[in-house]
Amino acid sequence: MSDQVARRAEVVSFELNGAPVEVRASGSSLLDALRGPLGIRSAKDGCSPQGQCGCCTVLVDGAPRVACVTPLRRLEGRSVTTLEGLPSAERDRWTTAFAATGASQCGFCTPGIVMRLAALARRERPAGHAEVDQALLAHLCRCTGWRSILDAWDVATGVVATPPPRDAAQLAAAAARAAIEGRAPQQVGPDVAAGGGGFAEDTAPRESLVALRTGRPSAAGEADGQRGATDGWVVAPTLAEARVAAAKVQGRNTTAASEHPVPVPPGPWDVTLQTSWVEPAYLETDASWCEPAGVPASPLANGGAFGAKVASPLPEAARRLAAMHGRPVRALWTREDAVRFGPKRPPLAAGIDRSARRVVVSVARTPGVADALRAGFHHRGAGDAAGAVLEIHEVDVVGPPTALTLRAAGWAEGVVLRAALDGAAPGSVVGPEGAVVRVAWSAGEGIDLHVDAGPPLDEATLRSYCVGAAHMAAGWVCSESLTTDADGAPVDLTVRSFGVLRSVDTPRIEAEIVEAAASARREPVNASDAVFAAVAATLWAAQGFPPAWPTGLRLR
Repeated sequence: MSDQVARRAEVVSFELNGAPVEVRASGSSLLDALRGPLGIRSAKDGCSPQGQCGCCTVLVDGAPRVACVTPLRRLEGRSVTTLEGLPSAERDRWTTAFAATGASQCGFCTPGIVMRLAALARRERPAGHAEVDQALLAHLCRCTGWRSILDAWDVATGVVATPPPRDAAQLAAAAARAAIEGRAPQQVGPDVAAGGGGFAEDTAPRESLVALRTGRPSAAGEADGQRGATDGWVVAPTLAEARVAAAKVQGRNTTAASEHPVPVPPGPWDVTLQTSWVEPAYLETDASWCEPAGVPASPLANGGAFGAKVASPLPEAARRLAAMHGRPVRALWTREDAVRFGPKRPPLAAGIDRSARRVVVSVARTPGVADALRAGFHHRGAGDAAGAVLEIHEVDVVGPPTALTLRAAGWAEGVVLRAALDGAAPGSVVGPEGAVVRVAWSAGEGIDLHVDAGPPLDEATLRSYCVGAAHMAAGWVCSESLTTDADGAPVDLTVRSFGVLRSVDTPRIEAEIVEAAASARREPVNASDAVFAAVAATLWAAQGFPPAWPTGLRLR
């Protein structure tokens, strides 16, 4: 075979969004080609590539396909449609529905979900919520709790009327509420649902070099800041080449059972609790880029990853690598990196003696955790704490790093332990900023929230965050855990191994939002932290306070 023929054999020709394209295969995936030479940004890389998060879903010959595990060579002569290629009226109908119902928060996962649902809606026979739940099995959404996605389906398919479009002032108010709940600047609107939230990976210059971490960490909890921002990185012209140079090993699920890292303190306890390592499971893995002598792009982008990216080392790595190479560099964590190096909630074990009104807690040593536990234990709304003793012991635990920046970390655990001491679900929970939340749970019926967070600013946005926080709390109590090895390094490295509740497993969650005129507060405050704690305490109490999380209870 001549060199010219060999080169032609490497080229794959197909139709992309109605136009013919040619791309060199080079053993790459469809997603590599879309996000690389073809410049498509709606398809996202959330699992690097495990084929498990659905963020890169596109249509191949009209059928949904996960692009990250679709070999490019199989596309010869076929038709590929991304969100950009949907007819404009169809695309606008979906993105408007997602924005109007709060079905898109950060907007990272929604382009793939829209493509899946758009294909489902094109069938002659209309689909109901049960079929939508089944279709969503191919996806992971950490933000919304799935229920608002069902609402978006109803709007986009005409089951319910489309809400009137919001003007610029209303979108600004929605963004303000999203920032309060997510604790990071955030946009709201149809362009966000289309994936245009300004993620660092999407905004990097096309000529940027790509930096990945190399090798497996030798010790649990090792972070970039401990080794230097450029140690352990490889830099290459493309992501595919960086993966090869970094000797990236695809993450797997372990068959080993998850063990609780903190033993229960000795004592004559009426109730005990052990929590596990849990993964924040944000979809957009840490990324940043920087030009030489420039300011690094924020890894927070359009959302705060529930506090997991507050101290991300990626901006500093991108800055130093750009200075070293004299060119723009985008530094990326793979999904496996995010699990190994990203912060987790401090696991704990506790004993509760109700007759003595005494709670003893052993918790993974984390700056500020004792104060956070006490604040949650004595939260307003918990009633009279006279005579209650909370004894806290910080202990060294071998495992991934911990942080209090994660959603209500420490504080929510304090609320939960107070409920165990009282022997009942809390009647109401008052959040750190004063939001008041009441929760009702009924097996077979679902979760009902009553939320007073001051002026709602935008009800759809506030409701979405509250439903998402309830979903996260339900998973924390019932299904989520992360297995580590003898050295404390996580060995559950795929997004399907974290135990995040799927849409088919998620109960009905409704949120009644108190209007501004009826609120006891005059200013808007964060509500999702209080929802998270209240739902966790309520579900644990409803199960009779079993001694270990996850409890394994099926909620639907």
